[in-house]
Amino acid sequence: MTAQASHAVDARPGDEHNDHGNRDWRARVAHAFSRAAPHYHERARAQQAMAERLIARLPDRAGAVLDLGCGPGDLTAELARRYGDGATIHGLDLAPGMLTEARCRHGEGIDWLCADAADLPLPSGRLDLAVSNLAIQWCPDLGTVLAELARVIRPGGRALINTLAPGTLSEVGQAWQRPGALLDFRDAGHHRRAAHEAGFRRGEVTERIERFHYPDLSAVMASIKGVGAQVARDGARLSRTDVARAARRYEALRTEDGLPVSYHLLTLDLER
Repeated sequence: MTAQASHAVDARPGDEHNDHGNRDWRARVAHAFSRAAPHYHERARAQQAMAERLIARLPDRAGAVLDLGCGPGDLTAELARRYGDGATIHGLDLAPGMLTEARCRHGEGIDWLCADAADLPLPSGRLDLAVSNLAIQWCPDLGTVLAELARVIRPGGRALINTLAPGTLSEVGQAWQRPGALLDFRDAGHHRRAAHEAGFRRGEVTERIERFHYPDLSAVMASIKGVGAQVARDGARLSRTDVARAARRYEALRTEDGLPVSYHLLTLDLER
């Protein structure tokens, strides 16, 4: 593994709420995920496993559905198969490269949208269901994203969302000794309050730990790029010595199954 290969994409812009900061953040995220798009599917074992938690909760029927942060579109395509030809399925992502991959993999029968989760290009009150798997932890303003979802979902419709809580990737932070460089995850209480303030009339938030194992540090780092971790700040380069030290620290955590990576998964089941 090279020093450059150990970089993951940048975290959201903390307390930066000015337009320039948010534009810069959106551009960085879109660029990073577009570059990752051709290899995302093969590296996203954890993301795919956690998507099953949402699939298990899907309603039997839905006529208009949004996959928010659809990436290469695998979950979107599953929604299209489940709800059939009569349903309108939207797959939305900030990264043009992800949508190019989605179109190549799953065709044009789905309405692929390149847009920001905080400014949905959809009319109010039209969706029966919105689904989002491991995307909203990227968003700097959770309240705005949930308010937008509440706006586009009809009364009685649902949002099913997977996101991540504090404690996620704790082993990665320990290995690199840079926990402050990892994404600043928000807890279950924060999500409950934001959903209530956004206008959802009922909400259930469940939390569980999902743990995956990998053969080496290179495989670990490849696996986490989709959820917003980083171990180097903008413009920084990790030396071979940095990588070797992190690998040694991670080895101390090895189990018989391999090197562990823990996700503190929050599943939000919200009713409009």
